[in-house]
Amino acid sequence: MKLRDNAKLHMLIKLFWVFFKAGTFTFSGGLAMLPLIQKDVIDKYEMLDKETFLEYAALSQTLPGVISLNCGVFVGTKVAGPAGAFAAGLGTILPAFAAMLAVAMLLERIPKTGVIQNIFAGVRSASAALILYSAISLAGKNLKKFFPLLLLAISFAAVLFFNANAFFVIIGAALAGYLYKVVSGRRAKANKTEGGK
Repeated sequence: MKLRDNAKLHMLIKLFWVFFKAGTFTFSGGLAMLPLIQKDVIDKYEMLDKETFLEYAALSQTLPGVISLNCGVFVGTKVAGPAGAFAAGLGTILPAFAAMLAVAMLLERIPKTGVIQNIFAGVRSASAALILYSAISLAGKNLKKFFPLLLLAISFAAVLFFNANAFFVIIGAALAGYLYKVVSGRRAKANKTEGGK
C-alpha cells in the first residue's frame, strides 16, 4: 500500500512540474504551452499516448476557460484522478498568478523602449512558432478526410473575412460535426440494410 502511495505522490509531483514548467517558460497562452506539455506527457514521462493527448488538447480549446488549465485538468484526471487534476491545475495557474502579481507591482518601473522592447519582440516571435506547431499537430490528427478540411476552410474564412466571433465558429463547427455524424450513421445503416437484403 505504501509503494502505491509513493508512486501516486511521485506522479502528482510530475504532473505539477510538467504544467508548472510549461506555465513558467511559455508566453501567449495555452496554445503556446501545448507543444511543451505534449513533449513531457507523451515522450518524457509516457503518461498518455499521442492520440489521447491530442483529443484532450482539441477538447480544451472548445470548452470555455483557459486552454492550458482545461488541458491540465483532463490530463491530470486521466493520469491520477481528481488529485492529478488539482496538481496539474495548480502547476498551470501558479506561474501566471506570480507573474501577474509581479508585473502589477513593477509595471510603472519597466521601461517601454530599448532592450526590454526587443526582448518582448523575440518572445512574441517564439510564441507564434509554438502556436503554429500546436496547429500543425492538431491538423495532422484531425484533418485526414474531406469534411474536416471543409469545416477548416469555412471556419477560417468566417474568422478572416467576416470577423466572426470565435465562440459562434466553434459552436457552429461542433453542430456541423454532430449533424455530419448523424447523417453518415444513417447512410451507413441504410447501406447495410440494403446489402443484407
